[in-house]
Amino acid sequence: MVCPHADSSYFASSGQASKADIYEQLLEQAKGLVTGQRNWVHLPSHPTLQPPPHKPSHLTHIQPSNLSNIASLLWHAYAALPPPSSSVNWAGFYIRQDKFPQPASTTSSSTTEPPENLLLLLLGPFQGRPACQEIRFGRGVCGAAAEQRQTVLVPDVHAFPGHIACDASSRSEIVVPVLVGGETVAIIDVDCTEPSGFDEVDRKYLEELAALLAECCDW
Repeated sequence: MVCPHADSSYFASSGQASKADIYEQLLEQAKGLVTGQRNWVHLPSHPTLQPPPHKPSHLTHIQPSNLSNIASLLWHAYAALPPPSSSVNWAGFYIRQDKFPQPASTTSSSTTEPPENLLLLLLGPFQGRPACQEIRFGRGVCGAAAEQRQTVLVPDVHAFPGHIACDASSRSEIVVPVLVGGETVAIIDVDCTEPSGFDEVDRKYLEELAALLAECCDW
């Protein structure tokens, strides 16, 4: 197994690279970190925890979490950019509840997904302050992106109907769904303390990152 190296989080300073350049570097570093690693979560080898029914049993061994490493990359990438990108105060993931490993006693042989109005997003790996632990599909910016299965870019969170204020200092937000088979399995969530902190460049590259995660992880 190739161990991830901290050097992957070093990004060129804003005076030397554009935002697009930083994102291109992030994507290249992300591809390197996820190579040979299929787990989105750090899954312990424990007899009472079982992976989702479709996941091969050999993946119950301890492996690095792809989403943890990617959250770190995002955090350091934004810190390397000028404002407003450097004012990002939260970057991470929420994952659909039924994608988490389940206790063996509650594992069902059925792979039927719950109705969408009952779907929950649970807090995943992130960088930043403590956050809301669960968000229902359709609620807030994260829930809207998950339910609509498309990116939601919000210049002013105070103007977004039903915004969930996990951190009162957040002023703008972008949420990108990770889609597998046309269904939302997770979302990338990035918050900024400045209004209009995100633009179409962020949308483009975060959607590319979401596509990479959809492909490289066993959901």
